[in-house]
Amino acid sequence: MKTKWILIIAAAVVVGAFIYTQSPAAPAKPEPKARIGEPAPDFSLKDTFGKQFTLSEFKGKIVVLEWINQQCPISKGTHTKQLMQKTYKKYAEKGVVWLAIDTSHYAKPDKNRVYAAKQGLAYPILHDPNGKVGHDYGARTTPHMYVIDKTGKLLYNGAIDDKGKTNYVAAALDEVLAGKAVSKPKTDPYGCSVKYATAKK
Repeated sequence: MKTKWILIIAAAVVVGAFIYTQSPAAPAKPEPKARIGEPAPDFSLKDTFGKQFTLSEFKGKIVVLEWINQQCPISKGTHTKQLMQKTYKKYAEKGVVWLAIDTSHYAKPDKNRVYAAKQGLAYPILHDPNGKVGHDYGARTTPHMYVIDKTGKLLYNGAIDDKGKTNYVAAALDEVLAGKAVSKPKTDPYGCSVKYATAKK
């Protein structure tokens, strides 16, 4: 009887191991394509009015990307305090293009249109509902900021500031406009996690 039970247990272990090894692995997160010093991934997204924007159309201009989510208190806080608006206003006259991107899977263009009007955002909010652009850039938080130079290369990736006196994006733009290398090309972004759409099974 004892031998019989040993055989049954051994068989169960073998079957379990087989099932485990044959089970499909959990889908891996897409590897970000955006890398400092390399061409920024191109994209084509619609804004809250349905107008199509393509990154490559702005070649020859410096571009700032801001990941946004009006339901995130930290992202919303940067607008309530006018941090983003003031930074954009300072550099808009120098030819800098500013694009906000909402990768939240539940975001609605009409709600973002009203939000932009209330907050006085003078730049477009683009919608990335399937999260492809967010994954290409490795966007982790709202806000998450990127600076792209006139040749289309990514030169900064990180936070808007250090939660204090240093505005990292402004510092990067000053250096790029002066023809200098960005002294701090990468920082840790902070904010709410980007609300990506879950993969369908």
